[in-house]
Amino acid sequence: MQHIVYQLASNPWSLFIGAFTLFLLWGAARALEWAWLRPRRLDRALRNQGLRGTVYRPLAGDLNENARLNKEARAKPMPLSHDITPRVAPHLHRTMKELGKNCFTWFGPYPRVTIMDPELVREILSNKFGHFEKQKIGPVGRLLADGVSNHEGEKWAKHRRILNPAFHVEKLKRMLPAFSTCCDELVDRWENSVGPDGSFEVDVWPEMQNLTGDVISRAAFGSSYQEGRRIFQLQGEQAECLIKALPTLVIPFNWYLPTENNKKMKQIAREVRTLLMGIITKREKAIRSGEATKDDLLGLLLESNMREMGQNGKSNSSLGMTIDEVIEECKLFYFAGQETTSVLLTWTLVVLSMHPEWQEMAREEVLQHFGRQKPDFDGLSRLKIVSMILYEVLRLYSPVILLGRRTYKTMQLGDVTIPPGVLLGLPILLIHHDPVIWGPDASEFKPTRFSEGISKATKNGQQAFFPFGWGPRICIGQNFALLEAKMGLSMILQHFKFELSEKYQHAPYPVLTVHPQHGAPIKFHRL
Repeated sequence: MQHIVYQLASNPWSLFIGAFTLFLLWGAARALEWAWLRPRRLDRALRNQGLRGTVYRPLAGDLNENARLNKEARAKPMPLSHDITPRVAPHLHRTMKELGKNCFTWFGPYPRVTIMDPELVREILSNKFGHFEKQKIGPVGRLLADGVSNHEGEKWAKHRRILNPAFHVEKLKRMLPAFSTCCDELVDRWENSVGPDGSFEVDVWPEMQNLTGDVISRAAFGSSYQEGRRIFQLQGEQAECLIKALPTLVIPFNWYLPTENNKKMKQIAREVRTLLMGIITKREKAIRSGEATKDDLLGLLLESNMREMGQNGKSNSSLGMTIDEVIEECKLFYFAGQETTSVLLTWTLVVLSMHPEWQEMAREEVLQHFGRQKPDFDGLSRLKIVSMILYEVLRLYSPVILLGRRTYKTMQLGDVTIPPGVLLGLPILLIHHDPVIWGPDASEFKPTRFSEGISKATKNGQQAFFPFGWGPRICIGQNFALLEAKMGLSMILQHFKFELSEKYQHAPYPVLTVHPQHGAPIKFHRL
């Protein structure tokens, strides 16, 4: 033994090769544990409790099958129906049909248990004792936005506390002129498109994306909204790149591969950061020099952040956000604020084209409150029929189809004990379409189910409406999104009647949120 040790010590290459071999063996053991042994243990633990699941395929899990079914579903449009779950979530829809509601699938080497019980969903999202954490998004996802929605613990609490004042109802009232200006520009542009017969046709999907991009640019950055529009365009490109990257996210170190998509994402991230850094730095200097804080999201955020740190911005600086954290919150403004409202408005126009009787009822309500005058905050708050319609569209065409959580310790959920390291899939879209919860007409457009409010909308009085999440982490911008949607829809109803174009193909599909695959061409008639 001493002879062997002496030989290794006297031969550095032997020592290096021995150490490298040990490292390779350690890495191989870790890889085997991650990709095979641990998934097999978790599979047995879940099946032993009566849960049924798909067969685990090493490393990829169900990702390849999910991609195949998505491609198959997108190959052709669907009939004019609101029963969209087979097309939008084909793998989960088929799995639940074959294995039942209490089942699990595989997201790479991680089992994902489907939670369809609204009471358990609320328990998970309420997370009173901090036992469930958000699924880690990794470096690729963080390029799009790494703000308050992705933080945990004290960091989340600090960011939420600093952000809350910017989304207070009184602050939103001051942003209404920005909403109105953008909607005016849209209506004027459409008025100029009207032909001799008093009508015109337009794809409302890019129109609503541009409208909500303009709104969030003005509401977030005020006078710097032109720079904000460039950020909006870049964030849209980043989202497309992220979708391309999704199939490879489970591959270790995939972010460091020199692929064209990875290079493009990094380049976009650098440009967005440079633009935001310039806007933020200029605004901070203006605030410190005594200029009045503007009533936009950035001004309100910086004011709240400086108040948190101290009047001079230096004392107790650890209590506030760093400039990089402010940048991430601004990126999140764009993704969450623009994306959610654009899909809501698009599907609302499509649905009201399919149901002209509800379109007419909504128009009568808007004209009764405002005539041809610009909508005001108090009047928008009193629009009952419009609110019912928006809620029903959010139910049928939930922008986010699934929320994810992760266990880091053994947890009891109902009758099932969930081991640590298991993903929890909260399929919002499928819950919103569940006949057991909403009745046999669950996939029909029926705004009257919300006539007595959200709490009484379900068949059994369950609280099962989750378009903005639930609990302490409920979307901070939900009032912003609904106010913007009410303003946009009201002004369109004031000026136009509309119907589906003959070119329209009903093809909802998920791209982070539920998009119309072939756009949404609609024919408008000037009133």
